Amino acid sequence: MLVLAIETSCDETAAAVVRDGRTVLSSIVASQVAIHAEYGGVVPEIASRRHLESIVPVVEEALSASGVSLSEINGVAVTQGPGLVGALLVGIAAARGIGAAMSIPVTGVNHIEAHLLAAFLEQEIEFPYLALVVSGGHTHLYRVEGVGRYSILGQTIDDAAGEAFDKVAKIVGLTYPGGALIDRLAASGDPKGVKLPRPLLHDGSCNFSFSGLKTAVLNWVQKNPDGKSGQPLQDLCASFQSAVCEVLAFKTAMALERTGIRRLVVAGGVACNSGLRREISVLAASRGVELYIPAPALCADNAAMVAVPGEYYLSERVATINGFDALPSWPLDRIKARFAERA
Repeated sequence: MLVLAIETSCDETAAAVVRDGRTVLSSIVASQVAIHAEYGGVVPEIASRRHLESIVPVVEEALSASGVSLSEINGVAVTQGPGLVGALLVGIAAARGIGAAMSIPVTGVNHIEAHLLAAFLEQEIEFPYLALVVSGGHTHLYRVEGVGRYSILGQTIDDAAGEAFDKVAKIVGLTYPGGALIDRLAASGDPKGVKLPRPLLHDGSCNFSFSGLKTAVLNWVQKNPDGKSGQPLQDLCASFQSAVCEVLAFKTAMALERTGIRRLVVAGGVACNSGLRREISVLAASRGVELYIPAPALCADNAAMVAVPGEYYLSERVATINGFDALPSWPLDRIKARFAERA
């Protein structure tokens, strides 16, 4: 099956052509980072307008790069949620238009589900496995039993890890998006240079909290304006990153122990972070756990990952949840509802 996948949940306009939900023939991403950097974050209205301008050229480029014509496409998979409602609607409208014009089926895909399964584009993974999804809007631990079969083991009770990275970057005067800049500065800093808390580390749950850590950084900066403490910015970035990664690894280790699962997938934009990759790799090696972390291009938002669950739903003729409404909030535990009715 040749699937055209479309992703417009936030500020990347992306399209890909994937064969059988595994082989990427093309993957095109048009980023809006430079546009939103001026505002220090994503502006939903601007994102939506930019998607409208980019969606047709991006789809055309994906088809051209794959060497596949639109008439050869067997189905379309599109991100239906969660995300910015205006941005989602652009992708959904494009997918439905292509489906109607070519008389081919279209299916909606959960953005987080796509992250959970992105690693299949590089290698097969045996179910069940544990998945840590870390992004700007999500920090969750899932038990993955199969496509459409997910259970939440833990989640953030306030800020997501990626959100905390961007907010701390803003606090210390770095430009948007700040996560990658913190990672770069942390490489030459002392992770023990600034004493910071590890929220919820020993509360007995697999949940996360990062708002207190963000506030601790803010308080430190306010007490040490203009670098009066003599502590370099690199040390603060390294200390913050170390705190986040330590909490993520500790909670993941707890979930592995409680479930007895020996396979771990780490996905989402923050999975690009070198500190997290290092911490999780040490954890997996020490416990004899099979670790799967997709390449950075597959961790960041992209359309190729949408084709993995998309191909399954198209093949199984599983109904798209709520028709084709954009679902800005779409918890994964609602995925099972789509199996109740076959298309």
